[in-house]
Amino acid sequence: MSEPSLSAFADTKPHYHILDGLRGVAALTVVCFHLFEAYATSHLDQRINHGYLAVDFFFILSGFVVGYAYDDRWKRQKMTTWGFIKRRFIRLHPMVVMGAVIGAAMFYTQGCSVWDVSKVSIGALLVATLINACLIPATPGVEIRGLGEMYPLNGPSWSLFFEYIGNLLYVFLIRRLSTVALSIWVALAGCALAAFAIWGPLGDLCVGFAINPVDTTGGSLRLLFAFSAGLLLSRVFKPVKIRGAFWIGGIAFVALAAIPRIGGSEHLWMNGIYDSLCVLVAFPLIVFLGASGCTTDKVSARVCQFLGDISYPLYMVHYPFIYLYYAWVKNEELTFAQSLPGAAALVVGSILLAYLCLKLYDVPVRRWLKRMLRAS
Repeated sequence: MSEPSLSAFADTKPHYHILDGLRGVAALTVVCFHLFEAYATSHLDQRINHGYLAVDFFFILSGFVVGYAYDDRWKRQKMTTWGFIKRRFIRLHPMVVMGAVIGAAMFYTQGCSVWDVSKVSIGALLVATLINACLIPATPGVEIRGLGEMYPLNGPSWSLFFEYIGNLLYVFLIRRLSTVALSIWVALAGCALAAFAIWGPLGDLCVGFAINPVDTTGGSLRLLFAFSAGLLLSRVFKPVKIRGAFWIGGIAFVALAAIPRIGGSEHLWMNGIYDSLCVLVAFPLIVFLGASGCTTDKVSARVCQFLGDISYPLYMVHYPFIYLYYAWVKNEELTFAQSLPGAAALVVGSILLAYLCLKLYDVPVRRWLKRMLRAS
């Protein structure tokens, strides 16, 4: 472990440096996964095919870090419900607002045959911006892009909606469970998640971003297992000595995310088994590796620090540019090779924007909110 980075979930307690780096690797994987959406006809043929599982990895990390940072504070009676909620709001919400604002600012530049944004009035855009900034899901009547997304200005906000639910579940319910009871909870949630993945209508866990029975059920199950599993892992965790934990964990995550679709359209259950194994087995093991290891050289330490710092801002600001990239590729009928300079510019530009948002907006706003809300 090391001193907290700018991205630390708990800003007054040392944390696991390598987990920061792994969170950054997962965020970069999400960006690449979204890039390739422009060339896919469905989940079956998309490259970086299982990049959507990064959300489950994020939820496991969140449960682990929240448990590590706060569990003992309740026991010592140094943490109140309102105090916890304030701290999580300060940590999470400034970038939710920034993602909504960037999405609104770029909305009218993203026109293509898939959606006609020219028909959306300024008033409707302002309403959409407000509800996105407040993390209120867009119902079909106010979903201005027409794709059924909960947050049409900044798609990834859906996982923050579930993250907030996970934090509320933690403060009001699952933190009160004994380790045995929590183990049973996690086992049941894992069985339900696997059943959804294997026998569900899609054969995968790329769900949660829309308001319909399948997405609502799938998104809820993803949160219930992953966040709770992370919390359980934080309680039972006993580190072992591991060399190169960041590189092992990072390469393993990228490899798992890049595996092509398994089973095709005829055997959806095969891909469901793969998704289940990743989320139920592989990702907790990667978190265990990351929490067990420590950086032993300056290069690894700096890489983990940087990736950890930009991970959350990168996740929250890149998607409005994905809309723009998608429209450009579709309108010009480009292949990936033809659009490679634009793809590279999007990745580099998103990283730069994330870093600027972190330094110039996120950290100062969090400090201001901390003073205003008197959050310790």
